[in-house]
Amino acid sequence: MPIRPEHRFFYPIHWRQLSHQIRFDRADGRCERCRRPHGATIVHLGDGRWYDSDAGAWRDGNGRRLRGDTLIGDARPGITRVFLATAHREHDTSRNGDRDLAAWCQRCHMLHDAPEHARRRRLTFLRGKTLGDLFSGPYPLS
Repeated sequence: MPIRPEHRFFYPIHWRQLSHQIRFDRADGRCERCRRPHGATIVHLGDGRWYDSDAGAWRDGNGRRLRGDTLIGDARPGITRVFLATAHREHDTSRNGDRDLAAWCQRCHMLHDAPEHARRRRLTFLRGKTLGDLFSGPYPLS
């Protein structure tokens, strides 16, 4: 995922090389959580299950091989292209050690970041409400 210009100064100057090393040298071009390959176009079922064409098998959201004929059910298959990103496990951009970074596909990265995004949305909402109370008076009860 590209870094927003206003957040660039939070990352080390050698972030590009560090990210490449994590995604392709350490993780071998696959998501470290679900094993989806970078750059591949895959068939998925929307709930984490996806078809691994290299292995000729369906896998779950954790990369484990699925078996049986109950795979699809009433799910509608979709197609997506996989992109790996280097994620901070603890959401702290100042910590860039090997244990602090992970190579995750866009799905796994968003699932990991969802609680943090919700927390930040709540803080932004509360900040706006506080400013409104300070300068505009209390909000109407509607």
